[in-house]
Amino acid sequence: MSLDPQARALLDQMTAMGAPPINELQVNEARQSLAAMSGMQGVPEAVAGMEDRTLPSGEGGIPVRIYTPAGSGQRPILVYFHGGGWVVGSVRDSDILCRALANASGCIVVSVDYRLAPEHPFPAAVDDAYQATVWAAENAAGFGGDGSRIAVAGDSAGGNLAAVVAQIARDRNKPALKFQLLIYPVTDAACDTPSYSENGDGYMLTRDAMQWFWGHYIRNDSDRINPLASPLRASSLSGLPAALVITAEYDPLRDEGELYANRMRAAGVPVELKRYDGMIHGFFTMGAMIDQGRLALQHAAAALRAALS
Repeated sequence: MSLDPQARALLDQMTAMGAPPINELQVNEARQSLAAMSGMQGVPEAVAGMEDRTLPSGEGGIPVRIYTPAGSGQRPILVYFHGGGWVVGSVRDSDILCRALANASGCIVVSVDYRLAPEHPFPAAVDDAYQATVWAAENAAGFGGDGSRIAVAGDSAGGNLAAVVAQIARDRNKPALKFQLLIYPVTDAACDTPSYSENGDGYMLTRDAMQWFWGHYIRNDSDRINPLASPLRASSLSGLPAALVITAEYDPLRDEGELYANRMRAAGVPVELKRYDGMIHGFFTMGAMIDQGRLALQHAAAALRAALS
């Protein structure tokens, strides 16, 4: 279908602002630019509790922010990894989204402030993401969670980390994940799918931006084909937890997300693949401006409730 009118209005607004593309910015400038866009997510919802912690780690600690929705008893846990190409983004930038997910899903959301590239290139983010997931499962009772009902989730580069953590958890037999929510995930460093040709310029995330992100994240060409960076390249996707994979029609990442979903399905993993027609990369976090973003969050929350009930 054609580009959604609300998505077009947002793109036109950003064009009118005259901001340079992210791949022409210095890393610190790019981080400031993303932080300035957080208002597109709307007004923060109140949650029953919020706590910042620093998890023990041999690399100096992993900051997390824990969101507790209203209710009683042990709640299921959602470990969330923010987007931003492994280079930009933080728990602060994803605060509004994580509050909404906690309230809508009934999950305690553990948002992970993993180390960013280029200061900490691959596999630092992977190590932090997995360690935080293990910690959440093993220490769930300490923050009101149920370690036997745990899922991982993320958008874009965060979806990449969620997919990779699910593979590591399967291979190491811990923790036992129940579900993975992958929101327009990055799954391959090749950047050569048809959706890169169709949507590589003019739709929020560009081909040049993705190459900029990959250039900061990986250390060398061999990292590009490492399944811990490109989970689509894993030799087997069997034995992974059930998944909801969300993609956007006008997104260069559309095809690699759908390829990953279809490969999981072919390997026997229960997968729901939902493409949002007319949508652009980032729409999931922009429910205040794009109606389909709000609907997608509700869809994701319902899938989490069903999987973790």
